[in-house]
Amino acid sequence: MSGLLRGIARVRAVPVLRGSTITQRANLVTRPAKEALGPVETTAALAIFTLAILGPAGWVLSNLENYKKRDSAGSE
Repeated sequence: MSGLLRGIARVRAVPVLRGSTITQRANLVTRPAKEALGPVETTAALAIFTLAILGPAGWVLSNLENYKKRDSAGSE
């Protein structure tokens, strides 16, 4: 088993030893935004995110009794 692990480690280490690693750089912008977002845009974005994240969970919880009835009818 240890021979297998050493073989895998050797295969993964070979590209590092060759020196052909790819350097990744993120494009970071340190300047302020060109157009500032107002309170209306910020509120709308937060509302949409909240609805997208909590909406499906709320739907399932509000229809939980329907889901329970459907499951129990199928098991009989």
